[in-house]
Amino acid sequence: MFEASFSFDCHDKQILVVEDEYEIGDIIEHYLKREGMHVIRAMNGKQAIEIHAAQVIDLIVLDIKLPELNGWEVLSKIRQKAQTPVIMLTALDQDIDKVMALRIGADDFVVKPFNPNEVVARVQAVLRRTQHSMQAQQKQLLYRNIEINTELRSVYVQRQNKKILLNLTLTEYKILLLMIDHPHKVFSRSELMNQCLPDSDALERTVDSHVSKLRKKLEEQGLEQILMNVRGVGYRLDQPKDLQ
Repeated sequence: MFEASFSFDCHDKQILVVEDEYEIGDIIEHYLKREGMHVIRAMNGKQAIEIHAAQVIDLIVLDIKLPELNGWEVLSKIRQKAQTPVIMLTALDQDIDKVMALRIGADDFVVKPFNPNEVVARVQAVLRRTQHSMQAQQKQLLYRNIEINTELRSVYVQRQNKKILLNLTLTEYKILLLMIDHPHKVFSRSELMNQCLPDSDALERTVDSHVSKLRKKLEEQGLEQILMNVRGVGYRLDQPKDLQ
C-alpha cells in the first residue's frame, strides 16, 4: 500500500523525471506540476547523470529500461556520490527487481502500468520521509573546520582549539548552508538567487556581492581557497581533491 497523505508541502521541490517514453513522462510531469513541484526531464541515463551533477535535485523518478545507461546503472552511479531520493519505474512486477532496487539504494518503486496519482503519492511520501530524516540528523553540519547548527542558524569555525562564531547575514547563511551540502558542485548565480533570495528582485551582481562578503569572512578565519569562482558558470565551495 502506498501512503496517500497529501498534507506534506512539496511546493517548489525539484523533481528529475527520467523516462524515454514521451507520453509517460508527460503524464508524470503534468501530475507533479499540478501539486506545485518543478519538473526536469531526462530521456536517457547519461543525460540523467549530467543533470543530477549540475542541478539541485530533490527526488528522481527513474525508469529502468533506458538508452545509454539503464536505471540500475544510473542509480548505482548516483549512490556513489549522493543520497538523493530515487523512485524506480519498472514494467516487471517481479520480486527480483524490487530486491535489486532496494539493494542498490532505491527509496521506492512503482510498477507499470500505474495510476499517476499513485506516483504523486509515493513522491510526496518519500520527500516527507527524507525531510523528517534530514531534520533529525542534520541539526549539525560539519565540513572541514566549519560547523553549522541548523537549529540555531549559527556558524562556527574551529581554529586553534577555539570555536569562533561567524557573524553572517541571513543570505550569507543560506548560501553557505546550500553549498556545504554539495561542496564540490558548481552553483550558477541563478540557482543561488532562486534558492537563497527567492522573494527578492536581486540581480546576479547582488549574488556576487553576498558571495564576496561571505568569502571574506571565511578567509579572515584562515579558510583560504574556499568559495571559488568558476569562470562563466558560478561558484563552488571547495575544489574536488582530484582537481587540487
